Amino acid sequence: MKKIVMSIVALTATTALMAGVNAASCTGCHGADWSKKALGKSLDVSQMTHKEIADSLIGYKNGTYGRAMKGLMKGQVAKYSDADLEAFAQTIGK
Repeated sequence: MKKIVMSIVALTATTALMAGVNAASCTGCHGADWSKKALGKSLDVSQMTHKEIADSLIGYKNGTYGRAMKGLMKGQVAKYSDADLEAFAQTIGK
């Protein structure tokens, strides 16, 4: 029972952190476990640190980060606040 309660607490906390960002649009390209190289061009997000993910998402938003997918990703993250992107980054990566 304790494991079930702890799992529900962890899921609730993760969901609260991700509430600002629609993860479904991310996992569509990056995979459910974040290891898929989106369109064969991106980095393996599952191997990135939380800071690297946050920096890249905010960089995409500001137009200061990215290569081949820069334009596509800017459109994906433009609607989110930096705080939303920072919180979301804490839920994936290492």
